[in-house]
Amino acid sequence: MRFQSLPGFRDFFPADFAARQHIVSAWRDTARKYAFEEYDGPPLEPLELYVEKSGEEIVGQLYAFTDKGDREVALRPEMTPTLARMVGERGRAMPKPIRWFSVPQLFRYERTQRGRLREHFQWNVDIIGEDDVAADAEVLAVALDGLAALGLGADDVEARVNDRRLLEALLVHGGVPRDRLGTAYAAIDKMSRETPDETRQRLAEDAGLAADVVGAVMAVFDHDLDGLEAAYGDVEAVAPELARLRRYFETLATMGWADHVRFDPRIVRGLDYYTGTVFEIFDRQGELRAICGGGRYDDLLSAVSDLELSAVGFGMGDVVLAELLRARGLLPEAAPGPDYHVVTITDDERPVLRRVARRLRDAGHSVSYTLRQVGVGKQFKDADSRNAREVVVLGPDEVGRGVAVVRSMATGDEREVPLDELG
Repeated sequence: MRFQSLPGFRDFFPADFAARQHIVSAWRDTARKYAFEEYDGPPLEPLELYVEKSGEEIVGQLYAFTDKGDREVALRPEMTPTLARMVGERGRAMPKPIRWFSVPQLFRYERTQRGRLREHFQWNVDIIGEDDVAADAEVLAVALDGLAALGLGADDVEARVNDRRLLEALLVHGGVPRDRLGTAYAAIDKMSRETPDETRQRLAEDAGLAADVVGAVMAVFDHDLDGLEAAYGDVEAVAPELARLRRYFETLATMGWADHVRFDPRIVRGLDYYTGTVFEIFDRQGELRAICGGGRYDDLLSAVSDLELSAVGFGMGDVVLAELLRARGLLPEAAPGPDYHVVTITDDERPVLRRVARRLRDAGHSVSYTLRQVGVGKQFKDADSRNAREVVVLGPDEVGRGVAVVRSMATGDEREVPLDELG
């Protein structure tokens, strides 16, 4: 029988794995530069953990089943509920704010399409226990710095930022009843993919808003941040939210990210648990879905534990990001080869080969060699196929003189090196 991987799942052959590790290494290095600590949790969690966060409708999108202990469980579709559960268990004893990151593999049973599979790896970065906008700015800076580490700058990506508190104040001021805010958010979330008339229709029909209220809502999106301050800055509920968002942008500017971010009142993020700043990062050419998304979620910990702590964070998946990096020529084309490939002229040099390989490996180098004695030409062909950086040649004359010939595979340059100096 012949088997294939399941739809929406990937095999990582060495070159594919090298590309994935290239991304993950940049993620980890960046998070550690910002003093975040790495954590992980189980890939299988109680189903109720996700229902509590996202509602019963989430079940249809999960790999959920009843296990042999008659427990309702699911493969994790995201990491934030696990993070909240773990912090809820031990968070009281931890110094605040908690700065954690993780790179889990996540699973969702949904229709596969460009940029979306049924599994992916995701970089999660969160700050828990700090409600100042400095924390919000910090996590977005981490995301942008992680992309910069992969070669993506302000010409390649932009972060579009909004604040749910500001949007709520503006919509309520425009006449939207609080019990219809969720439906209004859903319509606004689709604005970038629909015409203004379609958005007006959604606000009127789905949210049940009167024509004058629909007009007041749509007027919000005619302004940038300066325009909102001019139009609504004297509204009591709006003014402090504008001031807070302004300070957020000023903080990012002092961190060097002003060219990477802009205000976009259409960004609301679909998940109901966001309570403050929200952002999504897109490629500048607009060819792909969002690379990254996140924001403030101050109520989640109290929903899944008895601990109340503010929180802000993001998730960045590898699928869309890899597409963008590949399009920009920023992914390695092949798995890295060994530092050295050792070649022997005759079988008599084989014991020396093994000692040389051991010495080089002990020194931290990667070393390969053809496992059985074959012709020198075949050994060099083996070195080339493995992308070896250099070849160490051991022949009877060289070994007799206590040296090896080291050849660069890129230039063909050769040099003699004493055997006891290899490594």
